[in-house]
Amino acid sequence: MSSQTPRYSIELLAPARNAEIGICAINHGADAVYIGASSHGARAAAGNSVEDIARLCNYAHQFGTRVYVTVNTLIYPSELKEVEKLIGRLYRVGVDALIVQDPGILRLDIPPIALHASTQCDIRTPEKARFFQDLGFSQIVLPREMTLEEIRAVRAATSVPLEGFVHGALCVSYSGQCYASLHCGGRSANRGECAQICRLPYDLIDGRGRVLAKGKHLLSLHDLNRLDDLPAMIDAGISSLKIEGRLKDEAYVKNTVSAYDRMLRKMGVERTSAGTVEREFTPDVSRSFNRGFTTHFLYDPRATGVAAHESPKSLGAEIGKVQSIRGNRIELQRPALLANGDGLNFLFRDKTVGFRVNRFEPPKTIICTGHNAPEGLKPGTILRRNADKRFADILAAPSTARRTIPLTLTLRRNGDSLILDDASGAAAAIDFPKADEARTPQADARRRVIAKLGDTPYSLLQLTDMLGNEFVPASVLTRLRRELTETLSDAMACSMKRELRAPEKADAIWPEGTSLPPEANIANPLAEQVMRSHGVTGTIERAPEAGGSPAAVMTMRYCLRRELGRCLLTEAGREWPEPLTLIGAPRPLTLRFDCARCLMQVL
Repeated sequence: MSSQTPRYSIELLAPARNAEIGICAINHGADAVYIGASSHGARAAAGNSVEDIARLCNYAHQFGTRVYVTVNTLIYPSELKEVEKLIGRLYRVGVDALIVQDPGILRLDIPPIALHASTQCDIRTPEKARFFQDLGFSQIVLPREMTLEEIRAVRAATSVPLEGFVHGALCVSYSGQCYASLHCGGRSANRGECAQICRLPYDLIDGRGRVLAKGKHLLSLHDLNRLDDLPAMIDAGISSLKIEGRLKDEAYVKNTVSAYDRMLRKMGVERTSAGTVEREFTPDVSRSFNRGFTTHFLYDPRATGVAAHESPKSLGAEIGKVQSIRGNRIELQRPALLANGDGLNFLFRDKTVGFRVNRFEPPKTIICTGHNAPEGLKPGTILRRNADKRFADILAAPSTARRTIPLTLTLRRNGDSLILDDASGAAAAIDFPKADEARTPQADARRRVIAKLGDTPYSLLQLTDMLGNEFVPASVLTRLRRELTETLSDAMACSMKRELRAPEKADAIWPEGTSLPPEANIANPLAEQVMRSHGVTGTIERAPEAGGSPAAVMTMRYCLRRELGRCLLTEAGREWPEPLTLIGAPRPLTLRFDCARCLMQVL
């Protein structure tokens, strides 16, 4: 980044399916969590009551950790008042910001809560990013598909923090531009009801009717993993590092958040929240659910190897090759260390076949359940582990990490007052005249009392005791400790003043023309008002969810031709005549290739 580009402290942003998982994410190192409200949260299966969100806010704010709530679906006219009331309630319980898609929210009668522009807003260009900043959005979530160069261009054009995905499932289409669920079944991803059309198996048919691929998951991508790319992303201008996964379980969140927190601490970057984490395990993202990993298009907009055509399931890491089979006994060549209860799988006739390890006899023998090995298993077959029993048991423990704010304290006397102060400047004082010297050493006993911080977010890192051998009752020290922790918590609460929404600039102009197609996702009159007030004077077509007809069902940077080595700009590509069609969804899907912009569309 240039010296003129703003730099922000780094935020590790974690998903929370519910308040318990949100608290778990905080305990394992998250600087912020995002969670769905009871409605309009883009994940219909991950809604939460306002009361639960309030509980999460109260816990998070002890560490300076922020809570963002997703209200990022399109809003129908009949729902505007309901959303208005919901936002008011969320603000009153302490939510720090909303992640939103529908611009109509700007015209609701709501408190001045900060707004973040969701990835559903499809902000791919510097001009569009600047427009959303000028509307008053205080953080912008960028598409997963963007390259480092494209991120730098957005960073140079804006001054608000930029949020980028670092880990988790990948949508094949640009977010906000996927209408496949609506097209095939009447559900809508922009309404929180994605039907996972991209994870289905397909046959690929060319213009001559030839079957080019059969039963392959041709639109299913690997999972994102940018653990080793954090320095590059931060250097390009990303300050909020987002882990995908509001439908993921607690074990996944523990492991993934821990891996990224540990990497950021190793890098020594300044963070947006306080505290250190002590873990009872070593994180390893390869041992949690994943479809294989990719950095996507971070370094190359024409990257290949980003798709998982064999299966949309978690296959796991290779653990060995079958050497021989005898009944239900499987001998492996140089296997990894297995455990009873591990889940293994292999590919057979283009399908994933899974089975459990009933018993493992080191160094290389698996005993299967039943009398025989699974059908299709034979010598030479590669086995993978997609359920790691030993690691799962570790993560299932009720306490796998403890987060505290370490204190460096000084205990001293000033006249008739005892003072306990922290290196940050906070202090507590109690009137207690000096007593006689004790007959036995007192420093260790005083330290034990002051270190009893278990019901607080604090831990004792260092105590400088300047009282010599003076006797001080434990009750006095306990009172002094409690007063100091209350002072520290009050100071944290004061520092957690919520960012208010920036004013909307009247001269902000929509950068993509004076008319809006259905893909602009305008679903209510208030959203239309916003766009009319910012340069849209022509036709505004309704969002597909409100009756509009999009030009494409999906638009994506991923290109199936390129992935399969059949780019239209090559001789090999021209051997597959147009149109290419995917058969496997409720409706046939025709592919269109925009070679000028290197995009693929599904029609």
